[in-house]
Amino acid sequence: MGPGDFEFTIGHRFSDPELLRRALTHRSFGASHNERIEYLGDSVVNCVVALELYHKFPSLPEGELSRLRANLVNQHSLAAIAQQFDLGARLRLGEGELKSGGARRPSMLADVVEAVIGAVVLDGGFDAARKVVRVLFGGALDAIDPAASGKDPKTLLQEFLQGRRLALPQYSVVATRGEAHQQWFEVECAIPALGIRSLGEGTSRRSAEQEAARQAYEHATGA
Repeated sequence: MGPGDFEFTIGHRFSDPELLRRALTHRSFGASHNERIEYLGDSVVNCVVALELYHKFPSLPEGELSRLRANLVNQHSLAAIAQQFDLGARLRLGEGELKSGGARRPSMLADVVEAVIGAVVLDGGFDAARKVVRVLFGGALDAIDPAASGKDPKTLLQEFLQGRRLALPQYSVVATRGEAHQQWFEVECAIPALGIRSLGEGTSRRSAEQEAARQAYEHATGA
């Protein structure tokens, strides 16, 4: 898929193609990378999804809206979007990241989705970004069900294990990367009774634990 095809797919033609190029560039590739644009895109995605939920569910309280947004905007969902649109293959990475499989890393895939949204808002404004968020999230916003539990993965996993009288999972940080102000955490979730060990990554220990718990829950339940 060439740049033009990708722009057609997401519904935005860039006036400044360099913005898209930068959004798809990891810091390992060069000095002109996507971190600042990703920072902007993160805020825009959360704002757009919050607006959509606010108008879609006018009677829901703040806590319920926050839970619904967390179900839609997280590393797992963003990485899935990146895979759907083949963004991993479009990422410009340094040699080390290429060799270590950076293009398949969920944290990196989630970042590039947010960077693309950041590039769109810089290129075409908030309304353009809002349209692209709608395209990328597809039917997820339309299909979300407030009656669903809305519980985070750690809570779901804990309740699943407690219901079977099994010991609670054990979480441990197995690796950290990056500088102090921008670290990545890799956390293991272990459930010895079920022989399950899963790894999650995130920009905080909490987000990495949630990702590890999600994988462990899916493994345990066959979801």
